[in-house]
Amino acid sequence: MCMKYAIVESGGKQYKAVEGDTIEVDLLKVEPGQSVKLDRVLLLVDGEQVSVGAPVVKGAAVNATVVEHFKGPKLINFHYRPKKRIRVKTGHRQTYTRLLVNSIEAE
Repeated sequence: MCMKYAIVESGGKQYKAVEGDTIEVDLLKVEPGQSVKLDRVLLLVDGEQVSVGAPVVKGAAVNATVVEHFKGPKLINFHYRPKKRIRVKTGHRQTYTRLLVNSIEAE
């Protein structure tokens, strides 16, 4: 089974982009419904052909459409020091962007 996918970098993190699938990246300042071009492709696999970038694959890009912006799960950070009356509770919810991968272009 031949599969076409790419490893892309967005926001300092790496994601596996497969045509027709969705990926969840850190928040991008793009409205839902608009298209995004991710040109930092680190690895491109097309069946048996593998292209490894140094550091990026030249001429390769991933075209995606913004589906939605959403918040991730709440993370609780609790600091406790016994016998010192120190209790600090903070929470955090990261915002993400869901992208639908339309196509993977190669040179």
